[in-house]
Amino acid sequence: MDTKKLISIAKALVAPGKGVLAADESGGTIKRRFDSINVESTEDNRRDYRELLFRTHGVSEYISGVILFDETIRQNGADGTPLVKVLVDQGIIPGIKVDKGTQPIPGSPNELMTEGLDGLLPRLQEYAELGARFAKWRAVITIGDGIPTDRCIEINAHALARYAALSQEAGLVPIVEPEVLLDGDHTIDRCFEASEATLRETFAQLDRQGVVIEGILLKPSMVTSGNKAVNRADPEAVAERTVECFKRVIPVSLPGVIFLSGGQSDEEATLNLNAINQRSAIVGAPWQYSFSFGRGLQGAPLKAWSGAKGNLKAAQQAFFHRAKLTSAARQGKYLPDME
Repeated sequence: MDTKKLISIAKALVAPGKGVLAADESGGTIKRRFDSINVESTEDNRRDYRELLFRTHGVSEYISGVILFDETIRQNGADGTPLVKVLVDQGIIPGIKVDKGTQPIPGSPNELMTEGLDGLLPRLQEYAELGARFAKWRAVITIGDGIPTDRCIEINAHALARYAALSQEAGLVPIVEPEVLLDGDHTIDRCFEASEATLRETFAQLDRQGVVIEGILLKPSMVTSGNKAVNRADPEAVAERTVECFKRVIPVSLPGVIFLSGGQSDEEATLNLNAINQRSAIVGAPWQYSFSFGRGLQGAPLKAWSGAKGNLKAAQQAFFHRAKLTSAARQGKYLPDME
């Protein structure tokens, strides 16, 4: 394991003003996104859409890395250039999603566990040969009646830690993603409790597996009210509770936090990220607070593209604009009139 290299890549991914694009949608998810714009989810259409994002001129000013899906890391662009090379030539670090999705936990069907540990090391080694420099594994924690259970949190934290150790062994920076789902009518206090318990167990498991914390990044949810809650917490409350939660449980040695947008609208995710960075500056939180948005960066360009080659420039402009605004929020400098 080249620890210095891992630390260097982790720091580069959370360089000032920059964050990560999550373009690792599974087949089912990308189909739903394409269905929303009445575009068939074919291999060529998926390639064309992702390529337009990757070739957006100047976007590396705001985007440090891109998480790819297995199909994408093996694809060539329309001109035959490997998409990994397209990213590298832009100065963007390629990464790869490596989990195999979720299944219900036996005996607790309303909770999920992530699969994909079997044969993971050879897959990680292959992805490294294909050009990936970091990896991502997503765990899912649901808030509901009597859940999350301690068992669910432990199962998912253990898998995250084993994945992280194997990733570092293969020379890849692990992105550790324990997502506490936004879905539900829960309060922000309930989300705080679930987030604290999840993160506390995750870092305990990472320590047991010998993971070098300086060579990972955390991709968590923000501490928010549920999307169906009455009187949802405003960005200032989200920032206060998120920073408080993280200061309780996250090691100082972690290089950075790259928040997921988690189903929030573009504007909500941006406002919350901005407030978190402003709060961090006040209380002196020690980590880089960045982003790893999928929907929060892609909603506007996807709609602008709508599957038409003639819309390529408009889609790239929409992506660049969204990345610029998200970068401003990552620095605590976002204003709604910038929209």
